[in-house]
Amino acid sequence: MTSRLIEKYNKEVAPALMEKFGYKNVMEIPKLEKIVINMGIGESKDNVKSLEKAVEELEMISGQRPVVTKARKSVANFKLREGMAIGTKVTLRGDKMFYFVDKLVSVSLPRVRDFRGVNPDSFDGRGNYALGIKEQLIFPEIEYDKVDKVRGMDIIFVTSAKTDEEARELIKLLGMPFSK
Repeated sequence: MTSRLIEKYNKEVAPALMEKFGYKNVMEIPKLEKIVINMGIGESKDNVKSLEKAVEELEMISGQRPVVTKARKSVANFKLREGMAIGTKVTLRGDKMFYFVDKLVSVSLPRVRDFRGVNPDSFDGRGNYALGIKEQLIFPEIEYDKVDKVRGMDIIFVTSAKTDEEARELIKLLGMPFSK
């Protein structure tokens, strides 16, 4: 069983990109390579339970076990020691990635209060897109009553596009609602 987004990419998105940018070879067509979801948990140095809860929530959201990230350097101002657990992240590829994008675009983003679209200028110059989400409650897997603290997350779309314009068109054709 393939995701409906994979079918959409193969039948609609790839031919539209090939026509718009005039690619000579099908291998030049940009595609989504991976999605990285990152959740920074600043209070985890004081409260270990918050990190465990964040890992549990990110696992429900992504459908994959996240990795706990550790501090690379000690920073005295933040009372941070090298090696302390400060966040969690997960990298999605293949079918799980397409299922996540489909769920994000069609279910989760419309649940954001006063939603007018995502920022179309959050590209990094190399064809990757960063999206910040303020609360994990927009995902249907998260039960509102069991949330101890509202946490945000960063979602990075890594594409094989050479320019931001190509990546913007790819992500827009996959259904991302960009604001005007």
